[in-house]
Amino acid sequence: MTRIHRAGNRGLLVELPDLATVMRWHAALIADPLPGTVEAVAAAQTILLTFDSAANVEAARQVLDSFAPRETERTQPREVTIDVVYDGEDLDEVAQELGMSREELIDWHTSTEFTGAFGGFAPGFTYCVPSHGDGLEVARRSSPRTAVPSGAVGLAGAFSAVYPRTSPGGWRLIGTALTPMWDSDRQPPALVGPGDVVRYRSVDKRTETETSSASSIVNDPILTIEDAGAQSLIQDLGRAGHGHVGVTESGAADREAHRAANEAVGNWARAATIENVGGMNLRVEKEACLAVTGGGRVLLNNKDASLGTPLVVKAGDVVAIEPAGGLRSYIALRGGVDAPLQLGSRSTDVLSGLGPAPLTAGSQIAAADDIAHTANAVANPSRSCTVLRCIAGPRADWIVGGAEALCSRQWTVTPASNRVGVRLAGRSLERAIHKELPSEGVVAGSIQIPGDGNPVIFLRDHPVTGGYPVAAVVIAEDLDAAAQLRPGDAFRCELIDSDTSGELKL
Repeated sequence: MTRIHRAGNRGLLVELPDLATVMRWHAALIADPLPGTVEAVAAAQTILLTFDSAANVEAARQVLDSFAPRETERTQPREVTIDVVYDGEDLDEVAQELGMSREELIDWHTSTEFTGAFGGFAPGFTYCVPSHGDGLEVARRSSPRTAVPSGAVGLAGAFSAVYPRTSPGGWRLIGTALTPMWDSDRQPPALVGPGDVVRYRSVDKRTETETSSASSIVNDPILTIEDAGAQSLIQDLGRAGHGHVGVTESGAADREAHRAANEAVGNWARAATIENVGGMNLRVEKEACLAVTGGGRVLLNNKDASLGTPLVVKAGDVVAIEPAGGLRSYIALRGGVDAPLQLGSRSTDVLSGLGPAPLTAGSQIAAADDIAHTANAVANPSRSCTVLRCIAGPRADWIVGGAEALCSRQWTVTPASNRVGVRLAGRSLERAIHKELPSEGVVAGSIQIPGDGNPVIFLRDHPVTGGYPVAAVVIAEDLDAAAQLRPGDAFRCELIDSDTSGELKL
């Protein structure tokens, strides 16, 4: 049976009977996208579809009501060979649980043909399944590791995959891949994509790889960071459309403040700005035009200046941003902040590691060429937030009391929050369903309920897929306000949709 759940006011989660059906639907929806589609993210039993407007969500729901995927033209699958040193710390334990010897497990893994099913979790992390149904069922670890090393080859359920970078994870590790899984300069950047044929090849030893670090010297610096505060990142409007290879959209956490800063200096909205938490100091190297917006106070040479106002600065001037009001401030430079593009964006994604490195004391900033019009003062977006509006999530029924229970209590932001998610403390929620939820696509604004019952609101750098139930989703219009919540802030969620199940029945 096909079921459709709402995923906020810009997305739909389509639940399908099995992985084969998911792959067939996903191929059809990629080949012939529904109007306004931003992402189509496949998972084990679901497809997450996100759209550019609420109107296109409703139009898509009408189409999906009677959707019958047409057979797409089959292209010759790519064949990918991954070299593996079978040195994983769980290898012997997994073999014993499966009633096999170490050598038999390695032989099974290297002799089995796998097919890339879907991406998720991290850029280049592709879930692979045996092509001919000769799979094994391997239980995940009861307690996930806090850090799985880059290149680790893991098994979980019927899947095999390679961790492209160091990250938390609960898969059972059987080896180390020597073949890089992700390269932003490669086309496509993910080594393995949906439909690709994958074979693992056993090798005896690791090979040393050369690494290089990019120079931090900027040829024509306009600004030098003297104090970067708690966090300073380069952000633009993100890199949408890559969820199928495990890359989330990222981009400015408070998009309205980012756009306002660019508007003030005459840039296109897409131009990169500096997103700051905790205040910062900038030294001006040559004459420029700046503007600051968001939750901060701005001082030019120790004198108050207005937020949202173009500031003409000269060499030797010092610009200081102090925390005030909301959590994040945005500093726009006329022309935009210059930085290398990765997948069409200059944004720093703190979860995946894509984009420029965080700014530090001594970092230098140059201008790009994203000028749209003359500079003009703008109103600084107000970010006072005591209520976040939300819609019941696709797994609200997994929580005792559903989305109403979430919205009936007050929550406090904890210091463990970041661009990935706002972690909350309060009267914890209880699970109504205790089985494991297969990982499925999640959107920014998703309110996941981990095992401890304390919610997490996903922000712009959220993982593409998640394995905890989503009880509610903050609507797109309130995501900017959520990004300005500070540790210690208290607020409530408010359901604005009469369909408390979050599900649209077909």
